[in-house]
Amino acid sequence: MESTISWFTCLVLLNPDLVLNPQPERGTGTVSGLFLFQSIFSLDDSLCSSFGVSLSFFSSKREETMFRIAQKLLSSSTTAVRSTQSPSLTRSFSANGPDVDPVSLQMINYALSLSNSNKSTESYAQSLLILEQCLSTANVREGVDDNFVDNTRGTVLLAMSTLLSESGDVGEAMEKLERIRDLKSSSLGVRVAAMEALVGLNLERGQDVDLSSMLADECLELDKTDTEDGVLRVRAKGIKGLVELVRGNIEMAEKCFEETQSDEGCSGNVALSHGELLHASGKFSLAKSFYEKAIQGVPSTKEFAGLSGLAACNMVLAEVLLAATCALGQLEAHSGNFHEAEEMLTKALTKAEEHFGSHHPKVGVILTCIAFMYRDKARLERSSSILIQEGLYRRAIDLLKAPALETEGVDAKGERRDVVALARGGYAEILCLQQNRKGEGERMKSWAQSTWRNRRLSLAEALKFSESSPKVAVVDSRICRVL
Repeated sequence: MESTISWFTCLVLLNPDLVLNPQPERGTGTVSGLFLFQSIFSLDDSLCSSFGVSLSFFSSKREETMFRIAQKLLSSSTTAVRSTQSPSLTRSFSANGPDVDPVSLQMINYALSLSNSNKSTESYAQSLLILEQCLSTANVREGVDDNFVDNTRGTVLLAMSTLLSESGDVGEAMEKLERIRDLKSSSLGVRVAAMEALVGLNLERGQDVDLSSMLADECLELDKTDTEDGVLRVRAKGIKGLVELVRGNIEMAEKCFEETQSDEGCSGNVALSHGELLHASGKFSLAKSFYEKAIQGVPSTKEFAGLSGLAACNMVLAEVLLAATCALGQLEAHSGNFHEAEEMLTKALTKAEEHFGSHHPKVGVILTCIAFMYRDKARLERSSSILIQEGLYRRAIDLLKAPALETEGVDAKGERRDVVALARGGYAEILCLQQNRKGEGERMKSWAQSTWRNRRLSLAEALKFSESSPKVAVVDSRICRVL
């Protein structure tokens, strides 16, 4: 009896249409389900006890987890109920097509906040469990149009892919994004977000950039189906420009970004990528303006802004803000403004630790940039910061999960390869300065050179920055690549 009650409460909340109204009009089953749930159980301890429900009676850890989730979701779901009752609020979610189920958005927001509150394996698992239930609810809905259902499914899958990529399961994240490509009735904003994230993850994994180029071209083809949405058109061109920049095709990248400058959508990822192109080409003043534009374009609130603003994985706004802050710090260092550089890179480090946790590989990416900032500062000021640099390099290499030095060349393929090679190349410079560690430094230098695959810069060019050089190495923390 106890287990039946617990599962009924969870099922009413998480699958209200299925339990209470198999064929509701849009939102009707959800509202009645939530109100019935509230009227039967308030889910406080005293009421649970009066019905004989206690956590000790659950037959599995999954049931206990679902019960706890149901308790926590009740308060946030009340807001969703109020929104569903108001047609104007429901329709306000509409952007370039049909809207998304507001209750699903509440569940997505709760799942994301749960994972953000505690960057642990358990919190990610619980968050994914919530989203799985949300997806299963969307899959069984009947009596609503296909656009509404596919937009809801797509939005949930985008959230799932983001959590999976953050937790390190990039393969599963990409599988979720591939499923969105099959949602033929979803709006353009959902599909562009999925393609953009697929390109981003492919670039981060260090996989064939030609595949990323094909995906970017597919994203551009998607945009041709809707010429009215300027924001999505700019985003499609922006991701294509980033791919060309990674490939070393500067002229092609410039052409992509030239077509975005006058459009309203030139913000966020697009402004950041354009800034990186200018930065890598030595146009520091222009690059700085685009970095600042990218930072200022990140909204202070996390309200759902419509389907045109959807993003996932390493293309979400938090990653844009982190990468733009890190890039601006690198630019200040390249300009000789080391006080400003240290300030910006410290901000980036704080953002990375807050968003990903202190042991995430992307923290290692930021530490690599900080180490190079101290190196450049020491060279310019003719001072020494060897101990500081070595500590930063060692910590960065550890967080980046660098393979053993015995693993070279083709065998060293994998995520963050560019940054690992750059960090080891910088560390090797320090070791080679010390006579008793020169042999270790030479081995590390050899590993870095054999692993380096940048199409535009040699490792020596990346390590030897000069203001007079037309080529500058810029680390993109979104995709963990050296541009």
